[in-house]
Amino acid sequence: MQTKTNILLIGILLLALLLRLFGLNWDQGFHLHPDERAIVLSVVNLQFPGSLAEFFSPTSSWNPHFFAYGSFPFYLLRIVANIAGYSNPLLAQYDGIQFVGRVLSALFDTGTVFLLFLLARRLFSTAIGLLAASFYTISVLPIQLSHFYAVDTLLTFFVLAVLFCLIRFYEKPTIPKVLLIGVCFGAALATKISASVLIISVGLALCVDFLLLFLKKPHKPHIWFPHFPLFAKHLFIYVVVIGLITIITFAVLEPYAFIDRSSFWRQTYEQSNMTKSAFTFPYTLQYVGKINYWYEVKNMFLWGLGPILSTISFIGALYFTYLAIKKERKDRWAREVIIAVFFWTYFFIVGGFAIGFMRYLLPIYPLLCLFAAVLIYRIGQSLTKHLKNKLIRNTLYVILYTLLLVWPLSFMHIYSQPNTRVTASEFITQTISPGKILAIEHWDDSLPMWGQENFHMTTLPLYDPDTPEKWMSINKQLQQ
Repeated sequence: MQTKTNILLIGILLLALLLRLFGLNWDQGFHLHPDERAIVLSVVNLQFPGSLAEFFSPTSSWNPHFFAYGSFPFYLLRIVANIAGYSNPLLAQYDGIQFVGRVLSALFDTGTVFLLFLLARRLFSTAIGLLAASFYTISVLPIQLSHFYAVDTLLTFFVLAVLFCLIRFYEKPTIPKVLLIGVCFGAALATKISASVLIISVGLALCVDFLLLFLKKPHKPHIWFPHFPLFAKHLFIYVVVIGLITIITFAVLEPYAFIDRSSFWRQTYEQSNMTKSAFTFPYTLQYVGKINYWYEVKNMFLWGLGPILSTISFIGALYFTYLAIKKERKDRWAREVIIAVFFWTYFFIVGGFAIGFMRYLLPIYPLLCLFAAVLIYRIGQSLTKHLKNKLIRNTLYVILYTLLLVWPLSFMHIYSQPNTRVTASEFITQTISPGKILAIEHWDDSLPMWGQENFHMTTLPLYDPDTPEKWMSINKQLQQ
């Protein structure tokens, strides 16, 4: 049985890696992902300082001066690219380093598949672990984001690592487990500060047993109060250790959050403002009028997971939450509460943002796949019980998985075709006569991507505030 499990798990991991590595040169070397390009532009300029004095200076060559994301992904890419550069110097330079990043992104997301298996197996069973891992393997948004070196796949890996460590800690608290929680939490924060939502889950894991005891008999202090001194002692120790290790890890992986704290807090404040107002930047104007939560669920349904898996996942989320609060299931109640509370907290916080980038919700995609696996497995158990035939159940599993594969395989077809911006550039340079006037939008990559010197380019200020003067200016430009 163990051999069969290992074979299935290895097969799932290989499929996950294949789907995430296929078509890594999707933009044909033109750096068409704006966030990835911003990271790469910063990373190629990073150089480890020659002295401690330089290191501890805000003007250090090791300071990315870019805090919309954490610094850990920047340093990781710089170090790995330098190593890869020994075999091929291009991999450490602007026109090759993005491929190193995309491989790292694919590897981290494949690592998330493995972590999801471990988490689901610990909470339920090996079968549910395999189901959850297989669902996440073929989920479209994780596959897409693995083709970019932004921070989302790294963040999701560390968020899931923290949740897994919390479950292990809750089952049997030990100092080594506490240390590991701090390291993973610090790494998550150094990847993206939004991982701070995990504070709620960490606090819950530390307090849940005493809280459950208190909530069961709140009016009978003689039952719960004798446990309070020991609980308070352990809570103090764990909070101090986790806090210190988290801060130390964060400081090592993102030192300029402290050394260049004015820039760090200014940019963090800007990003925070962006989540509250879609008018903050031109590229967020698309979200003006966004209907919170409905927008996120709709996009998961249409794109992120597809209609079938997203429907199963959200029904599964409700079912999982029901399991978490079903009081007679004392053996697993608290463990499932930790997972359910993080899921709903993260969804309601991020879903309530004024902006709606789909990638912001990637950290809950593994949990959605876990919920789907639990629901499908329980339905399968019920079918087996009533039909007395495992063959029918397994056949239905195969049919379901085949239907689910339609979505990712359709999406993967994108990577077998030339990028549309590249194709458009070829069309323009081959069919439009040199010297013609081409109108382009500001805050966008201009087309064609090469040969612009052969045309007269005029920029349309479409994102400026709407005024009569703006429209008169654009009208004049278009008349050319």
